[in-house]
Amino acid sequence: MSVVRTTLRLFVFAAVTVLAVLLLQHWMANKQYVFNKDDIAKLAKQYAGQDHEQAFSKVVVELRKRYPGHILPDEDLQWVFVNAGGWMGSMCLLHASLTEYVLLFGTAVDTGGHSGRYWAEISDTIISGTFRQWKEGTTKSELYYPGDTIIHGVGEATSVQWSAGTWMVEYGRGFIPSTLGFALADTLFSTQDFLTMFYTVQVYAKGLLLEVGTLLTDAGI
Repeated sequence: MSVVRTTLRLFVFAAVTVLAVLLLQHWMANKQYVFNKDDIAKLAKQYAGQDHEQAFSKVVVELRKRYPGHILPDEDLQWVFVNAGGWMGSMCLLHASLTEYVLLFGTAVDTGGHSGRYWAEISDTIISGTFRQWKEGTTKSELYYPGDTIIHGVGEATSVQWSAGTWMVEYGRGFIPSTLGFALADTLFSTQDFLTMFYTVQVYAKGLLLEVGTLLTDAGI
């Protein structure tokens, strides 16, 4: 009887999990999104080749004009280290929700490793430096330059490499909480830099709270 109960519980758990995934997929396929990857890429491309700090300042100003209430205020903008997949970079989160994020990303040193495999599509437009990507199932890598946009599809995995001084504007769309495991794993099990982990969770929470506040304001509450 215990075997039957265990089997039944596993079946129920699997069925509930599949149902939850299908419901999430349906919701994400039909919901209205704030941002569009082509618009973000087009905006970032305007400033490709410029000094990255000046370019980022212009991108933030323009995003606030286009998407009022969806970009974190200056006092909440913070550069936070990211250790994941063997590489190390730094990000500045501008927007975050359950299904979208916009951030500035880059590295001041040469770095590379595993891209991660996500339940989200991620696009990066290079402002400065170079980015090399080696796609799964191929034997050659591709090198990208300022103005180029790289798309990392849902479920894909690649080898990635940034040269020192590479900075980019990144947009992600999908089930964003699913990306946090990869983003925090190296911090948890390798560097044990728990202060950085706190900063990461804190700024994501601020992004979520901003979206809730904007949603309530738009609803007249």
